Amino acid sequence: MSRILLVEDEPGMRKVLRDAFERDEHQVETAVDGRDALDRLQRRSFDLIVTDLNMPVLGGHELVQEVRKTSPVPILVLTVRRDESEKVALLDSGADDFVTKPFGVEELLARARALLRRSEAGRDVPLSRWGDAAVDFENRRVFKADREIHLTPTEFSLLKTFLSKPDAVWTHLQLRAAVWGRTAGVTNDTLRVHVGGLRRKLEDDPNQPRWFRTEPWVGYRFTPGG
Repeated sequence: MSRILLVEDEPGMRKVLRDAFERDEHQVETAVDGRDALDRLQRRSFDLIVTDLNMPVLGGHELVQEVRKTSPVPILVLTVRRDESEKVALLDSGADDFVTKPFGVEELLARARALLRRSEAGRDVPLSRWGDAAVDFENRRVFKADREIHLTPTEFSLLKTFLSKPDAVWTHLQLRAAVWGRTAGVTNDTLRVHVGGLRRKLEDDPNQPRWFRTEPWVGYRFTPGG
């Protein structure tokens, strides 16, 4: 049973979300704001943090930044904001995913389960098989439908990055840093070209990607479950 820290200042929403997570067989502890959450994190460990963004005492953005100074625990942020720059800032500061209000409870539970699966699998062992594709990391070989596919070194590095965190949202900045470092001159257009290469070689229909999906204005998400 996973232990979730739910951070929500509105009592009614806090109860609804707690009940939903408990029905999904998680153990839930609640906090009323970011400061309360940090106090609880000092006393015990959690498998996942689910936090509202707007709170009167230490909001969600500040909570993410504080947690990331000491812990890699997955963080899912609930936000009413539709400003893509705010979502990008959240992900770049250390949040793992976000859900925009209003949202369906089942979507929230599915996102939480995805983050928990990633955490349990471990960050150092990337996924090596999905759909009809497979990767031999030791020998740098990639297969689709039992046929070997040639990837460029950059495409292979990009693929390995995606596979290291299935279902995660990667911002453009995060992907550029992971594949190229902080190299000047690498743009989002360059990244788009290489993602397009992966789609042409590994998707059944590159124009309607199933695995390598675009998060509009934010970045990309690799979805091994299709």
